[in-house]
Amino acid sequence: MQYVSEEVSARLASHELAYDAVKKALIAASESAAIFPVVLGHGSDPSNTYAVKSSAVADLAGLKVGSFWPGNEARGEPRHNSLILLFDQTCGRIGAAVEAGKLNAYRTAAANAVAAQQLARQDAKTLAIFGAGHQAEYEVRALARVRDLQKVLVVTRNTGKGQKFVADLQAEGINAELAEAEAACRAADIIVTVTPARAPLFQADWVQPGTHVASMGSDSTGKQELPPELFERARLFCDLPAQSRVIGEFQHATEGADLTAIGDVLSGRAEGRTSAQQITVFDSSGLSVQDLYVAQAILALVADG
Repeated sequence: MQYVSEEVSARLASHELAYDAVKKALIAASESAAIFPVVLGHGSDPSNTYAVKSSAVADLAGLKVGSFWPGNEARGEPRHNSLILLFDQTCGRIGAAVEAGKLNAYRTAAANAVAAQQLARQDAKTLAIFGAGHQAEYEVRALARVRDLQKVLVVTRNTGKGQKFVADLQAEGINAELAEAEAACRAADIIVTVTPARAPLFQADWVQPGTHVASMGSDSTGKQELPPELFERARLFCDLPAQSRVIGEFQHATEGADLTAIGDVLSGRAEGRTSAQQITVFDSSGLSVQDLYVAQAILALVADG
């Protein structure tokens, strides 16, 4: 069995690697991948949670265990950790194990960037991001690769964390500032939510025509970041419709809501944005097939030395 430690996968991970791998994975998800139901569980302390996501494509099969231990923050350790296991399909043993805490952050942000490349207006320049945690940093940097962001408006209830986030972005030359939710939404060309929220973070009528909205935090039953009223005004896209309706943002959509897999847009089987005034919404609940492809990319780099 090949083992790749967190230190090695973190060193090799990049936005470019994740973008390319996730793009391939999202196309596979809408074509031939077998994606199995997500298993949700918790540790001895119910506040410590994990999810097991598994899938198979022609040349890859395996699973990802992603954990969320909120108490780690007080110890100066990451709250999120991940382990990707790839099967040796000739015998059923585990062929590779890739620790993927940091890699998972790149992978999650890559899905956002791949969708934004297809759905956000080409002239989108102002990003409103809800959340100022670890993952939010990756989302901003990934989006800055596909759109010329001139301003980032950070919305958070944790002022101290928000100020540090803004300062870190400014240190990288990104024009960022703290903002209130309504003002940020009304000014934004792109709105991204990356929180553990269980109720809408803003009102639907704050979203202006032509805005692209992405929910990155809803990945289990009961989570919710967006107002359902927004769905009536928008075209709806997601990584996998069947999963999004169960654990993603569109668990809060009406039963008959029309959901388009972003992979179908990437492969040309479905249209993306069709007008400058159209509102688009993308829900990313996270797919195991994304993990398989990013793990494969890391293993290829390890093999190359």
